[in-house]
Amino acid sequence: MKANSKRKVFGDAVDLLMGDMEEVTMPRGVQRVPVKNIQAFHDHPFHLYEGERLEDMIASVKEYGVLNPVIVQKLDTGYEMLSGHNRWNAAKLAGLKEIPAIVKTDLSEEEAYVYVIETNLMQRSFSDLAISEKAAVLKARYEKEACQGKRNDILEEIARLEGKEISITRGHDDHRLKTRDMIGKEYELSGSSVGRLLKLNDLIKPFKDMVDRGALYTKVALQLAFLPENEQMMVYEIMKEKKTKITIEMVMKLRSHSGALTEAMVKRYLSAEPIKKKCYKVPSKIVEKYFEGMDPNQVDAIVEQALDAWFSKEAANV
Repeated sequence: MKANSKRKVFGDAVDLLMGDMEEVTMPRGVQRVPVKNIQAFHDHPFHLYEGERLEDMIASVKEYGVLNPVIVQKLDTGYEMLSGHNRWNAAKLAGLKEIPAIVKTDLSEEEAYVYVIETNLMQRSFSDLAISEKAAVLKARYEKEACQGKRNDILEEIARLEGKEISITRGHDDHRLKTRDMIGKEYELSGSSVGRLLKLNDLIKPFKDMVDRGALYTKVALQLAFLPENEQMMVYEIMKEKKTKITIEMVMKLRSHSGALTEAMVKRYLSAEPIKKKCYKVPSKIVEKYFEGMDPNQVDAIVEQALDAWFSKEAANV
């Protein structure tokens, strides 16, 4: 390297193609931040790269460094990652001490979350996301659109305190349903599908991971989401301990005690063997003799009446 040349600290794909790496300086607004002083976003809903994709990123970082700056927000104890969790992870694994970063300050919780969600959507399409990731995206989108409903609630509260009447163009429930349907149309989902995905945000992370891996049915996960977090964690730990696969029957029993679940209850319900229902098929010769051409509902009624009569007669002879 030339004695008076500037050290390469950041660049983009254009720099690589141009080839003159030595004269590129740090872009305005970007600073170098120690990797060890950064922590993951406290509510990061996306999975980090694994396997070959991660290995490719590590190899690229080792050869070229981190080419695009991450976005972090300043904390009293260091920095919190907003955009660039995978680049940061690859930099740590590649042994880098610093990475280029754009540092944000004084962000609200909502503003910080926008960075986390929107930057991920710029890199991947909604359809490529895991189930829990889709749920997080829809939650962020829904909360943004639901602001009008919250504003209406505030206006109504103020009016009540002032002893006045106020005309609201639409109720909160109506606004909520219209918002859900609107978001569903945007992402090619039904309103009810949006509602189900939104509910999955109430799951603890271990259950979200199980849903994403296909180790937990979505319909079971939805029912688990109605349990308080501490009860969900208790169920999860006992499932791990007993190596039990939870069924819809089990979770409905658990949910019936929501808020009052005990460890003993969970162990009892998760140990219960499901009752195997047997189905009796009427032989074809009986169908041909008695039920040919009949409506199935009429057949059911006749069979039930015949069985009632037979069992009543047996009981009388005891």
